[in-house]
Amino acid sequence: ATTMEGKTTTEKSVLVCVADGSEEIETCGICDTLVRGGVDVTLAKVGGGNLACKMSRGMTLVADKHLKDASGKIYDMIVLPGGGGGAKTFAASEPLLELLKGQQKLKRWYAAICASPAIVLAPNGLLPKRATCFPALHGKIKPLIENDPAKSRVVVDADTHCITSQGPGTTLEFAVTILRKLVGDEKADDVAKGLLLLETQIEASKL
Repeated sequence: ATTMEGKTTTEKSVLVCVADGSEEIETCGICDTLVRGGVDVTLAKVGGGNLACKMSRGMTLVADKHLKDASGKIYDMIVLPGGGGGAKTFAASEPLLELLKGQQKLKRWYAAICASPAIVLAPNGLLPKRATCFPALHGKIKPLIENDPAKSRVVVDADTHCITSQGPGTTLEFAVTILRKLVGDEKADDVAKGLLLLETQIEASKL
């Protein structure tokens, strides 16, 4: 990771965004898996008000910081959970879109799951040529991609440095795939086994 002052650290850092209406399984599963892998995770709220977020199924999750207070460093990856309401808030946030476009320009990784690939990435020139999203939204991304989004639970586009996935049930595979790109296969496999992922799920994360 690199700070804006140019200082470097060996620990990988990930910015996970959250907003009112974000999906709680995805948000928590991503953060938990990455922390297990030794990643420095910052959960940043997009939108106004205090740091509490009313999630898509009614839970309240408290972010670490507001996005404006978390943007003073360059992250190894930026990750967007899904949830329709949260994804719409992400898509309306110019500061977040600028951060994502910065990642894209620098060939740094970014990732999105569920509604976010279709609602945030696709309209803003951030969707890679190979991607997936929540099945009900496949129609929004099919004209923009080369693969069949229904055939893969997680898709890695190495050219764009972007990882996408389908929804709550694919969260752990998605998060372990992210880990592979950040800390390597050995650590990712250890985390996956500790989470009791099936061997088929572990193999599916090796993209």
